[in-house]
Amino acid sequence: MHLVYAALAALLVSFALLHVGFYQHRLIRDTVEYHRYGIAMMDGDVPYRDFRVEYPPGALPAFVLPAIGHPRLDRYETWFQVLMGLCAGGAILAMAYALRTLRASPRHMAGALGFFALAPLVLGSVVIYRFDLWPAALAVAGLAAIVAGRQRLGFAVLGVGFAVKVFPVVLVPPALAYVWRSRGRREALLCLAWTAGAAAVIVLPFLAVAPHGLWDSITRQAGRPLQIESLGSAVLLAAHQVGGLSLTVVTSHGSQNLSGSLPDALAAAESVLLIAALLAIWAAAALGPQSPDRLVRYAAASVTAFAAFGKVLSPQFMIWLIPLVPLVRGRRGLVASALLGLALLLTQLWFPIRYWDLALHLKAFPSWAVVARDLTLLALLAVLLVRRPEPAEPRS
Repeated sequence: MHLVYAALAALLVSFALLHVGFYQHRLIRDTVEYHRYGIAMMDGDVPYRDFRVEYPPGALPAFVLPAIGHPRLDRYETWFQVLMGLCAGGAILAMAYALRTLRASPRHMAGALGFFALAPLVLGSVVIYRFDLWPAALAVAGLAAIVAGRQRLGFAVLGVGFAVKVFPVVLVPPALAYVWRSRGRREALLCLAWTAGAAAVIVLPFLAVAPHGLWDSITRQAGRPLQIESLGSAVLLAAHQVGGLSLTVVTSHGSQNLSGSLPDALAAAESVLLIAALLAIWAAAALGPQSPDRLVRYAAASVTAFAAFGKVLSPQFMIWLIPLVPLVRGRRGLVASALLGLALLLTQLWFPIRYWDLALHLKAFPSWAVVARDLTLLALLAVLLVRRPEPAEPRS
């Protein structure tokens, strides 16, 4: 347990340091919008019916809890960051539980928990001004429960995560294959029902009260154009810097995006690539031998692919990977974690301090940083998926 306590202490220090020095320069804070949502709910307004919300219903507690008492924005942000700190602490506990179940060595345990605790300093202020630690904690908690044999609980947690921010659902297919092969078809179908039931409990009340508003939220997110930090945009940014390709940046759907027939075509291509990549990963996970270590690796690969190939790749999406990738065992895990650390650092090189240089002026440095980060994510995915035998590590 001393490693867990040390990781929690390091996490507390990381969160404190995010409030000083260059971490507070040129902030881009979604908490302004969260504050508006939270105060509206405290005043009795119903999300999706009385005001537009772009996030799934499971995200709403992260907005309304810090708004209790109708605080001003500065006080709201303090309580929001406390809430995110609790989510981060929960993620560390879930990681430790998973690693103990996987019989990770003390060195692996220390490295994985230390990576998570220090990652906020590498990624930057986006960690404390977005709510993504909440679904990230749910994703790793669900995975930890499944590898520990509490599969129904784990699938239910992933269902809640889906209702918070969609991405935890990509862990369901490899986990389903794992349970099917190890526990049988009936248990796998029951687990799937737990996922659907947990998500339904959160989503259905809003669907009943405000079906049009909820559907509008879903379609707006699904119809987003090619966001400026996505893989497709990275290709166009490189062409702009090298060959002078003309690009048009527009602001819509809460982000800066590339507009025109070529970006639209790349957005469509990315959507197809994302589906193909996930299906291939899930098929590989289902067809191979089943083990908890292998499930962890394919779970991390699924989330990496979901982030890397999506037509939107906001900086906070990197948070999703921080508790998952370090769980991977052996030299593969070390290389994958190093690549993730590099991707976090490359993200901070432009966000938030140079984001508007990228979005408004398409300057060279942030453009090439985006290209490098997106290529690093592809390298991370390749490391997670490459098929090569590894010597079994001693389990201690």
